[in-house]
Amino acid sequence: MQSRLQPALDLQYTVSLKEARGARKHPMEGGWLVSERQDISSYCADQTPTSKILDLYREFSNVRKVRGDGNCFYRAFSYAYLESVIHNCRGLQGFIEIVMESSIALSCAGFEEKSYKEHLSKVIDVVELCQSDGSIETLHRLFNQPSTSDSVVQYLRLITSAYLQSHADFFCNFVEASNLQDYCHQEVEVMAMECDHVDILALSQALNVGIHIVSMEGDEQKLVHHIIPEG
Repeated sequence: MQSRLQPALDLQYTVSLKEARGARKHPMEGGWLVSERQDISSYCADQTPTSKILDLYREFSNVRKVRGDGNCFYRAFSYAYLESVIHNCRGLQGFIEIVMESSIALSCAGFEEKSYKEHLSKVIDVVELCQSDGSIETLHRLFNQPSTSDSVVQYLRLITSAYLQSHADFFCNFVEASNLQDYCHQEVEVMAMECDHVDILALSQALNVGIHIVSMEGDEQKLVHHIIPEG
């Protein structure tokens, strides 16, 4: 699938599910929501090197850590994408257009305008500020302002929920809740609820952008790569 948002997420920004879930026990230094770029060796500095860790070091040169507060996937995704297109005027404008169009999908899914208007405005403000100066420092500052950063996360959650509900015939087969609407209200729209694979797929399709996640979970001796959508 070709994305209207180019380029796709670079691998160096992808989220490790192991880190995301474990970070709650280890608050990030300085209170950051998203860290500065760090050498990849800092990722597992306190662990004995395993084959997975060595593979990680070979594949990636640096990493940004995201606070494991349950919102980590949405925050990492939005930061990574905007960072990857911050010097691409067409990419930023394309993102603005897709985000603006998404408000129609929210209305069709039954969301009242007052429930998303402020969050939508914050997202547009962030992109336009990045567009005006093309500065990674501006992006980093905005994403470490809790109210701004959380508004971006909340809007992505609403986009995900709206897409799930508008494609209920397909997605209802992949959730454990009694019905998809309950799942969306309880697991997707609520801040600090961890993101599941079905939510990532819905967000990917809603924004028409591919996502590549590298996971260190499981008993496999190698890193696990998840390409969404597959193929």
